[in-house]
Amino acid sequence: MKVKRTLSDVEEIISGFFRENRRMPSYSEMADIIGVRSKSVVDFWVKKLIAAGVLQKDTRGFLSLIRRPLGLKLAGEVCAGFPSPAEEELRDVISFDEYLVSRPENSFLLSVTGDSMSGAGIMDKDLVIVERGREPRNGDIILAEVDGNWTMKYFHKKGKTVTLEAANPKYPPIIPQNELKVAGVITAVVRKYHK
Repeated sequence: MKVKRTLSDVEEIISGFFRENRRMPSYSEMADIIGVRSKSVVDFWVKKLIAAGVLQKDTRGFLSLIRRPLGLKLAGEVCAGFPSPAEEELRDVISFDEYLVSRPENSFLLSVTGDSMSGAGIMDKDLVIVERGREPRNGDIILAEVDGNWTMKYFHKKGKTVTLEAANPKYPPIIPQNELKVAGVITAVVRKYHK
């Protein structure tokens, strides 16, 4: 069965390959990952992506992504306990996309409201990364629809009983009465201190 691709599908596939391999795929690799047999079809998509401002081709014909993930230099480590000199030698360049998101095609961001997960370090106005399709394990923080209401809580399962627990003692545990739909597992939290 032939899969019908959109331009954004192809962009995500090629960007995903770049994130995983830190290089652009060859035309043969593009044919494989896009799911086509002909290099002329690959050329069609490449031209579309260049026209859309996603790819660029240099004078030697090499392709590169225009919208590359933001990368910052990793300067080393610093002790958060007792003062010690921070290493000043620049070691590597890290992209937050690559560091925080292992499966971008299954992940999305949510803005947090409330303080029920403050004990887990998730505060009001933080952003959380949610990964769909990951099977929750005991102790994971999940996004779920419980009896018609959305919440983010610790997941605990004992036998057939699921309990969702806040990380703030002023909120009682939730035991789903009729329905529990797990939308995803929280994989990271992002907090911005200054604009």
